[in-house]
Amino acid sequence: MTTLVEPVPNLAAITARVLIVDDEAAIRESLETLLRIESFEVVAASDADAGWEVFHNSVFDLVLLDVALPGGSGVDFLRRLREVSSTPVIMISAYATVEMAVSAMQAGAQTFLQKPWNNEKLLADVRSAIANARVSQENIQLKRALKERYSFENIVGKSEVMLRIFDWIAQVAPSRSTVLLQGESGTGKELIAKALHAQSSRDDAAFVPVNTGSMPAGLLESTLFGHVRGAFAGAVAPKKGLFEVAHRGTVFLDEIGSMSLETQAKILRFLQDKSFMRLGSTEEVQVDARIIAATNVDLQTLVADGRFREDLFYRLNVLALTVPPLRERREDIAPLAQHFLARFSGDRPRRLAPEALRCLLDYGWPGNVRELENAIERAVVLSTDELIGMDFLPDSITGGRAWTPSAAPQSLFAQVDDYERRLIEDMLAQTHGRQTDAAERFQVPVSTLNQKIKRFGIKSKKP
Repeated sequence: MTTLVEPVPNLAAITARVLIVDDEAAIRESLETLLRIESFEVVAASDADAGWEVFHNSVFDLVLLDVALPGGSGVDFLRRLREVSSTPVIMISAYATVEMAVSAMQAGAQTFLQKPWNNEKLLADVRSAIANARVSQENIQLKRALKERYSFENIVGKSEVMLRIFDWIAQVAPSRSTVLLQGESGTGKELIAKALHAQSSRDDAAFVPVNTGSMPAGLLESTLFGHVRGAFAGAVAPKKGLFEVAHRGTVFLDEIGSMSLETQAKILRFLQDKSFMRLGSTEEVQVDARIIAATNVDLQTLVADGRFREDLFYRLNVLALTVPPLRERREDIAPLAQHFLARFSGDRPRRLAPEALRCLLDYGWPGNVRELENAIERAVVLSTDELIGMDFLPDSITGGRAWTPSAAPQSLFAQVDDYERRLIEDMLAQTHGRQTDAAERFQVPVSTLNQKIKRFGIKSKKP
């Protein structure tokens, strides 16, 4: 005769604490038994008030929450929970509808489980939700540590190349040497120039940006060097130039490749002697200002064409940095989007729908960070909901794509599975079957993605 003994949970192996809120005793007992066998610590409550009291007075890694509860609905409970915590929540229901699912997802639920559930799927969803929450928390802690290490306002990036740029800024900022920033328009060269100024001993003085490409030569020289009374028609009073305004500070010369050869010669003299003459004057003016120049064109090509002075190029090219385009550092797209969402949303939190974020990750960004900033600002202005979908992104980014639920009569869970399957198939196609790259773009562990690939029977083609 064989005696069946229920396994005793190994307390040393308990990986997480789970709160179950369900009014059916049989459901609570079934979930408790299953989770405790898998070494989870479990606390159960039979209604919304009891569940809230337990949750409020303890710490949990996950909540399994019934939709229909005495003393309030599960969705109301979830909304209340989201006001104070980001703990992952899995909703449970025997009678879920699409409207109910949308409401719960907007309130912050991770997923739905249908009664009766499949034990393997339930455990996989529980482990996935807990793992994702822990990864998110680790990312938050990492970002906090990086922010403490690299206190460069408005420069956002977690890619290897951006971390190297942060180190470069920290090393170069204290220097008095001239800096040349190269890169496409919209990559953030002015932000880097501001960071160099802010991290230097000149931060108490002025940072003066000048777009040299937007001014004719005569106006630019007057703007930079100033003029005396009568220097030209309309010069009725003397005026300081921006170099004088930036004394002991920093002058940022943007689009320096468009500057006339005559003005280039005067900039060269300033770099050599730290002196200049105001227009119409013969007196030397001495100024201590650091020059940071930026260009979106190849200055060496301009030198070869005779449109830029070779001696000025070498004077500028003391400390040079090429800022990469956004398409070459795609790891920075998601944190940049979140940064701009927070900036433009104010007190009303906004978040991107998964399909909208996927569009941002897939797009080529010819306008770089500036184009992303404009796209997010547009989406925040046009959207009235917390969740921002593809419809609020420019057509140039979405290509007119949009996802809509199938018109065929499908259950909620079938529709969700179908959508998730298509997302994974599309991402695997983009990453040429590389699950590690796909998981990184989805921001989930590789093991979670692999489980879903197996569950959906997706055939991934290896490169």
